[in-house]
Amino acid sequence: MAVCSSVVKTVVPDYSNGDCVKLCSEHYWPPKDENNQVYRHLPPTTDTVLTKPFPIRGERLNYVNTPHVIAMVGLPARGKTYISKKLSRYLNWIGINTKVFNLGEYRRHATTAYKCHEFFRPDNVEAMAIRTQCAIDALDDVCTWLDNGGEVAVFDATNSTIERRQLILEIVVKKRGFKLFFVESVCDDPKIIEQNIMEVKINSPDYQSMGADVALRDFLQRIEHYQERYEPLDEVTESELSFMKIFNTGEKVLVRKHEGHIQARIVYYLMNIHIIPRTIYLTRHGESEWNKEGKIGGDSQLSPNGVKYAIALANYINEQNIKNLRVWTSWHYRTIQTASGVQAPQERWKSLNEIDAGVCDGKTYAMIKREYPEQFAARDKDKFAYRYPRGESYEDLVARLEPVIMELERQGNVLVVSHQAVFRCLLAYFLDKNSEELPYLEVPLHSLIKLTPVAYGCKMEQINFPIEAVNTHRPKPQDVPTVIDNTGTRSTNTEPGFLEDRFRDDVKDDIGAGDSTNGKKTNNGDATLPT
Repeated sequence: MAVCSSVVKTVVPDYSNGDCVKLCSEHYWPPKDENNQVYRHLPPTTDTVLTKPFPIRGERLNYVNTPHVIAMVGLPARGKTYISKKLSRYLNWIGINTKVFNLGEYRRHATTAYKCHEFFRPDNVEAMAIRTQCAIDALDDVCTWLDNGGEVAVFDATNSTIERRQLILEIVVKKRGFKLFFVESVCDDPKIIEQNIMEVKINSPDYQSMGADVALRDFLQRIEHYQERYEPLDEVTESELSFMKIFNTGEKVLVRKHEGHIQARIVYYLMNIHIIPRTIYLTRHGESEWNKEGKIGGDSQLSPNGVKYAIALANYINEQNIKNLRVWTSWHYRTIQTASGVQAPQERWKSLNEIDAGVCDGKTYAMIKREYPEQFAARDKDKFAYRYPRGESYEDLVARLEPVIMELERQGNVLVVSHQAVFRCLLAYFLDKNSEELPYLEVPLHSLIKLTPVAYGCKMEQINFPIEAVNTHRPKPQDVPTVIDNTGTRSTNTEPGFLEDRFRDDVKDDIGAGDSTNGKKTNNGDATLPT
């Protein structure tokens, strides 16, 4: 049965449970037919355009059918490790199990101590044998890891000769049947090379016992040894390979024979990253009226203290005189109101809207516990995968925010004014947090987070403003049991008696005890709401 332009066929199950999710906008739909089974199963008051039953528990989607190996190529100090770590962080964030295998670590483990650049001379037969064996050992570990559930392995090494790349092809593709994609970083800009050497290489484990000047001279000689045998990727002599070449950190990109959506996503991501110094500022909207009432979602205005924060934030940002600053907000009024005094070009992003709480929108935690006890328990069990009925999960939110990440990677200085769940997802990307940590990252009201990208990660600073606000962080519950239902399936459904005992302490918080957020103030910035 044809349903819409983006779906060829569908089998209509029982939608009576009302768990629905928006998949496409309503203008894609054909004229409504009351006899159509899909329309008959839609809840009468919903604006959902296509429904599909989603369980309240779930595992993260597996996007990869055939494991991939991404093999780096390039001379030392060309940013290969930077690209490897950044790519791994991105792929893990979108749910693709990725790991970096750094050949330098294997080489350091195989040799007692690094002496000097002589180890990398092309005519050093003994050292060449050690380096080749290290590469084989690393590739064996890559294949073993992929055989045991890994999805993408990034092989971080110079791989600077045709002979070495043929070895990788033989092991990865011809023997194991994995997909292989090479990424070469080409750089002839002396400023970029010098910056990379000074920031990273002379501080590597190889040079811990050397002074900076000695380490620099030694490393430059090491580069010369690699240059003697360096053979760039070539589409004529290596026509069977799939690869991309990045010139001078993104000035130009060449892509050849990329296969499948994983490699396409990798190409798109790497085309968007840059190393230009910049700062990303993240702040939640000021305290809202619904924050004071303990309600989630909605589009309420700022409270009096929230207005004070908006004024203080604008004064602080304007005084910094940040060059070429851009301001991004969600479409919610409270974020627009918070950013209204900042003197910089502003953009509204619907992707930055708060997580959709579905049927729970506008309710307090106590109301959700009382009206939807099983949903309440299910969310505690797996907060990342749990989807609000007719709403979103954190997993959905990560997918929604992927275009935002791409734009943030391309931008210069940006101030983002958004919401708690949104910033948990963004911080998980920048700080390399996993899906279990993500839903519990603390993002207090009336604080400004400053992110500065550095060599292999991101430096984070937090500026707290002395303006009172409610506490909207709910810590991770402990010891949530798994219940086995009568079909033998792992379930998050729990008995009413257990729910009453399990969540008694949480309800106390919701009705005004302890660190209540139900109209009571706190200065610590930690949260209690299910967002």
